[in-house]
Amino acid sequence: MSVSWGHRGCAFITTCVAALTAGITGTVASPVAHAKNGDTHIVGIGIVQTIDCNGSTLFINGAENQITALGSCWAVTTQGSSNTVIADNVVNDITVYGWDQTVLYKSGEPFVLDRGRELGMTNRIDRVPA
Repeated sequence: MSVSWGHRGCAFITTCVAALTAGITGTVASPVAHAKNGDTHIVGIGIVQTIDCNGSTLFINGAENQITALGSCWAVTTQGSSNTVIADNVVNDITVYGWDQTVLYKSGEPFVLDRGRELGMTNRIDRVPA
């Protein structure tokens, strides 16, 4: 099975699986859960970037990244250490893994899950004035 890489480095493995499923069963079933087109994955160290969430999920993995998320994010998830995210709006959830993470959001009522704090690490997740 080959994997082709598309927009923002996302693999289109679903197409291959759907083609195999269609060949075996004669129909293609829709997946139960999948990433929305346009989810943003930022992976690295020391990245400073402003993005438009466009109603999708923002994933940050790395260290010392500074991300400004404009518009409305479905969710924000960080992994690593010393990342800073400032989001205009978060709709569903904020999930933080690691330590010394900062996620600030201006509006929304997201569910907050601080996995780092559960393990004794210090993170900051706060709603701030717009």
